Amino acid sequence: MASKFDAEALALHKKHPGKISIQPTVSIRTNDDLSRAYTPGVAAPCLAIKKTPEAIYDYTTKGNMVAVVTNGTAVLGLGNIGAGAGLPVMEGKAILFKGFAGVDAVPVCVNSEKVEDIVKVCQLIATTYGGINLEDIKAPQCFDVENELKKTLDIPVFHDDQHGTAIVVVSALLNAYKLLGRDIQTAKIVINGAGAAGQAIARLLFSFGFRTALLCDRSGAIYEGRPENMNPYKEALAKVSNRQLEKGTLSEVLKGKDIFIGVSAPGTLTPEMIHSMNDDPLVVALANPVPEILPAEAHAAGARIVCTGRSDFPNQVNNLLAFPGIFRGTLDVRAREINEEMKIAAAKAIASLIPEGELSEENIIPSPLNPEVAPTVAAAVAKAALDTGVARRTDLTPEQVAEHTRKLVAQE
Repeated sequence: MASKFDAEALALHKKHPGKISIQPTVSIRTNDDLSRAYTPGVAAPCLAIKKTPEAIYDYTTKGNMVAVVTNGTAVLGLGNIGAGAGLPVMEGKAILFKGFAGVDAVPVCVNSEKVEDIVKVCQLIATTYGGINLEDIKAPQCFDVENELKKTLDIPVFHDDQHGTAIVVVSALLNAYKLLGRDIQTAKIVINGAGAAGQAIARLLFSFGFRTALLCDRSGAIYEGRPENMNPYKEALAKVSNRQLEKGTLSEVLKGKDIFIGVSAPGTLTPEMIHSMNDDPLVVALANPVPEILPAEAHAAGARIVCTGRSDFPNQVNNLLAFPGIFRGTLDVRAREINEEMKIAAAKAIASLIPEGELSEENIIPSPLNPEVAPTVAAAVAKAALDTGVARRTDLTPEQVAEHTRKLVAQE
C-alpha cells in the first residue's frame, strides 16, 4: 500500500545511503593512540579475556551490542519479501535502539528460510553480542528459532514481534481496566490472529493470571482437539486457553466478550460484532497499516476504548515503548535471558507512566516519545532480572540503571 512518505523515504535512504554507520569511541591522532587502541597494546585486553572470559564485557562492545536478526519472511505488513529487502527495516530498528536507549545494534539478515540456518548463524556470532533481537521471522518458525536459541545461548534472545507487542498490549489493558474500575482478571478476551504476536499476547495474559482468553485463526476458535489447521504451538495454547471449548467463527465466539485483540487483517471486525459484545467493550485493532476496524466506526458501534498500531489515532500500541528499555535494563545488569518476570515488569512499568488522574478513553498508553519510557522500563526490567537471579552484574541498583539510560539518551 502506497504511503505519502514513499518518495521522501526513498530519497532519504539513497542520500545517506541507509541509516546507520560505525563511529569510534576513541581517537587515534598519535602513534601512542594507535599503540593503545591496536597493536601492540590491544594484546593486553585479548589476554585478559582469554584468562577470564567474563572480562569481554569490560573490554569490548559486547555489553552494549545487540544483533537484530531477520530472514525477511514476515516484514511489517509486506510479508515474505526476503532478507535483503528487510534490511531497511533492520537499520530502522538499529537507530531506534540507539536513539531511545543508547543501545548499539547491528542488522544481521540471514538469507535462508531454514530454522537451523538462522539458529546456527546466531550461535556462531553470539560471542560478539550482549543480546539478540529476532525480527520479522514468520510463524511458526519464529517460535522454533527462539526456543532453540534460548536453550543454547547464555545471552538474552527476544523476538520483538512476539513479546514487544504482547508487553505493550497488556500495559494498555491494565490501564484501560484501571480507568473503567473493572477486575482485569475476569475479562473475557478474544484474540484474533494466532501467529507470533497473538500467541505471545495469550501467553503473557496467562502469566498475569488471565484465564478467560481464547484465540481465533482463519479456521475459527482454537480449542483442544481441533482437527484442522493446528501445529504444536497452537495445540499447547489450546490446553491452557478456551477451557470452555467454545467453537465457531470470530463473529460467533465474540458474543458476550469484553475485549477484542486483533493481530490479523483489515476489516475482520465489523460493527455488528462489536454490538454483540458486552457493554463498553475494549477494542485493540493492531493490523497495519489498516486496522481490523477504524476507531470512529468502532466507537459508533459501542466500543468504549479503541487502540490501534497507528500514530495518527489515540492509544497507539507501539513496540518502541518496550524493546529499547528492555534491552537497556538487560544489558546493564548483563542478564542471561529475558524471562516472564522481566516482561511482566516491563508491562507494569509502561502502564505506570500515565498517572491514574490522567487516564482517559483516549489516553491509556504513553507516547513512545515520552523521555521517561526507556529509563522506567530499563529500571523495572533490571530489578526483575536481579530479583530472579539471571543478572550477572549485581552491583547496580534499578535507580542507577534508570539514570544511566537517561544519560545515554541525552547524548543522542
